[in-house]
Amino acid sequence: MDALTNWAGFSSAEPDLARTVEDRFAAFTHHTLATLRRDGSPRTTGLEVRFLRGELWLGMMPNSLKALDLRRDPRFALQTNPGEGTGMGGGDVRISGRAIEVRDPEERAGYIEEVEPPQPFHLFRTELTEVARTCVEDDTYLVVEVWHPGEPVRTLRRT
Repeated sequence: MDALTNWAGFSSAEPDLARTVEDRFAAFTHHTLATLRRDGSPRTTGLEVRFLRGELWLGMMPNSLKALDLRRDPRFALQTNPGEGTGMGGGDVRISGRAIEVRDPEERAGYIEEVEPPQPFHLFRTELTEVARTCVEDDTYLVVEVWHPGEPVRTLRRT
């Protein structure tokens, strides 16, 4: 099994990349979540995300297919909205991991107080297995930064 960490663990280990990732997600409201259907095929859907109290949160409408997917198999991939045009200012960011449904009333109440989501809803906090960012540097290099728990960021540059 892959090593896991929450958002606070990632932010502590790699604060510069974490800030870049948060900024990239903040640039747009809706992003793309990939889950696994019962037959193992991928399902992609739109989603809003929140970075609060050291966690990356995923909130969903009640009994949405993506929530049911995550209840059955918690593995997910999350990709930032590419934005307008082809420039992808700030790069393309992907986060992979496992989503854990939050059922604790006190933990849910803290989220509800800060976010005020429509009720009822499913709430998941995430445990990360990978964070990756791809961007173009100096109009010359394709740069890929990849982080896994317990390892430093690995940076690849290609022309």
